[in-house]
Amino acid sequence: MTDFLLELRSEEIPARMQAGARADLEKLFRKELAAAGVTPGQITVSSTPRRLALIANGLPDVTEAVSEETKGPATSAPEQALEGFLRKTGLSKDQLEVRDVKGKDTYFAVVEKPGRAVRDVLAEAIPAIVRAFPWPKSQRWGAASIGTDSLRWVRPLSGIVAILGEDLVECEVGGIRSGYATKGHRFHAPGEITIGGAHDYARKLSACHVIVDHVERQDLIRDEARNVAAAAGLKLVEDEGLVIENAGLTEWPVPLLGRFDEAFLEVPPETIQLTARVNQKYFVCEDANGNLADAFVCTANIDATDGGVGIVAGNRKVLAARLSDARFFWQQDRKVTLSDQAKKLARITFHEKLGTVADKVERVAKLAEWLATEGIVPNCDPALARQAAELCKADLVTEMVGEFPELQGLMGGYYARAEGLPDAVADAIRDHYKPVGQGDEVPTAPVTVAVSLADKLDTLAGFYYIGEKPTGSKDPFALRRAALAIIKILMASNIRLSLIPTLLKHMASVHDDAVKNEETILDHARTAAGLEPGAIVIGDSIVDEEIIELLDFFADRLKVQQKEAGVRHDLIDAVFALGGEDDLVRLLARVHALQAFVGSEDGANLLAGYKRAANILKKEGWSASDAAPAHPHTGDEDPLENVDDPDMQEIYAAAGSGLGYAAEPAEQALIDALDAAEPRAATAVAAEDFASAMSALASLRAPIDGFFDQVTVNDTDSIKRTSRLALLDRFRAAVHNVADFSRIEG
Repeated sequence: MTDFLLELRSEEIPARMQAGARADLEKLFRKELAAAGVTPGQITVSSTPRRLALIANGLPDVTEAVSEETKGPATSAPEQALEGFLRKTGLSKDQLEVRDVKGKDTYFAVVEKPGRAVRDVLAEAIPAIVRAFPWPKSQRWGAASIGTDSLRWVRPLSGIVAILGEDLVECEVGGIRSGYATKGHRFHAPGEITIGGAHDYARKLSACHVIVDHVERQDLIRDEARNVAAAAGLKLVEDEGLVIENAGLTEWPVPLLGRFDEAFLEVPPETIQLTARVNQKYFVCEDANGNLADAFVCTANIDATDGGVGIVAGNRKVLAARLSDARFFWQQDRKVTLSDQAKKLARITFHEKLGTVADKVERVAKLAEWLATEGIVPNCDPALARQAAELCKADLVTEMVGEFPELQGLMGGYYARAEGLPDAVADAIRDHYKPVGQGDEVPTAPVTVAVSLADKLDTLAGFYYIGEKPTGSKDPFALRRAALAIIKILMASNIRLSLIPTLLKHMASVHDDAVKNEETILDHARTAAGLEPGAIVIGDSIVDEEIIELLDFFADRLKVQQKEAGVRHDLIDAVFALGGEDDLVRLLARVHALQAFVGSEDGANLLAGYKRAANILKKEGWSASDAAPAHPHTGDEDPLENVDDPDMQEIYAAAGSGLGYAAEPAEQALIDALDAAEPRAATAVAAEDFASAMSALASLRAPIDGFFDQVTVNDTDSIKRTSRLALLDRFRAAVHNVADFSRIEG
């Protein structure tokens, strides 16, 4: 077994492309070897700004011999088909085999391919890999670039090292021939270095100021940046993304500490950090009190003879220019109040079908005020909620956010505080976009919650109303993220919000030119559903197609969000399937109680009994309309009402529950259990005591088991059969009042 080294050297590869390039190189290499029947051992892929390197351990010297079979036409096929097959395989007719395939004689071409030298396989694979490489962006260069078939690479490719063991793998791509020579650091060791093989590759490059392992460079930057900050009595602000980016920009990283003018600290710290990070790739530091310090850490790519003094001085000048711009933006923006800035939002289109950003802000303000006024968001001042909502997007037109869009919301909070607005308003403006992603802080301050909810509900209602819904992996308006954020906010603050009436109410203001008021949208939905004006579907609200889709959308997002908490998706389906359950806090409380119940012995057995009952009813084609009258012998509500014979009255009285016949003990036990459990469960559900509702269902476990053990449902007596099917239907309905057990797996 032999080790193989491949290095593809070029001009600087953008740092953001290096991780993908490493994965693509390994994938393509494995694909080419697999096609030749070669399975490598461990593969290690590394990168620097100027090279991609792959080391494959345990390659054989020769591939195994393989036999390739190709199915041809039937022997009865026209002669032309056989001739075409022979041309394709390069064989003659007498070299073909004939085999029986489903009773038909068929030609097969069997070609024995002897083992090949792996070096030859690699010589063919390397050009194929280079030409098939899927760079996000690539270029042609040199005289050959005039032709469209010339080599493309992320930056001009300048060298290929390909060594199997200690032997050169000779190949050529785009006029570049493989060899043993590579180059070290651009400044410290610009000359050629001869590589002996995979065994000495990293060591020789390290001696020439190139750390080829990107992980090793990342560790060095992370540790040394902390050390130089600590040496100055400061703490580095951790930024793993910046660590990776700096490792992708350097081959010999040297972190250095610099200082900037303390006067720049008047600018919000996030602005300074973003300026240093985005424009210069610098880390920032904090002092012992956790405040931003007037210091930065840059990552040089050389060992400077002066210890980095000149490098730091140059970086300090560049950073000062950037921070001067930030301070200018900060000072200019504060000369205009947020309310005046907000007026400019009327010039920005939010969406061609949803109006301007100013229109959106007005909708959000109305909804936020309503959420506070109705007490849906507890302890929220409606006036503050409206004020915060009216100003929440104002910073979008400021100079600072124009330069750094990442600061939207955050700068609005700073500007609001600077002009003396209430803290609750400033905080709501700052945090109303939250939570943005996984692990982001979920707001809990009442005014912030009202504005954040209103903003996200408006986005969902608006885009669903105009038909802009997520499809597959496409979600251009981040509606999935908005739905997840709404769920997190409702859960974090235990907010009782009925989504259907809220969304109906808000959709009335989404498109004023199409829908003038809530009643109009209700009539619009009724018409779309083919219902009469005033029709009611759920509660007091008609639900049109968009609302139903949106509720299903929330159900899907809830499954995603709750999966991490260990909640089964089928149980969420079981509760959603009841219909009308659009209070997510109440829904999850019911789901959690259901999960605990079905995980118990009583729950598992009741589920089995339910499924048995449902299967019987399904087999019989039973529906609620099939149920016999309560008293099948007379059809009257009271079987004794028209019976004068005392003996007959005695018989009927003995029949139990008006069945018209004497119930068997197990049958009567189920009737009695349902009589007791149904009101208990209904009362518990109404009180949102779902654990007690499950407990009421648990009381049905023994009776339903006994019923199936001792009672014949499909009795030859049609009255008994009908009554017992009706009883099973009643049992099913009782269970459905708590959850749709048909949706539960297992």
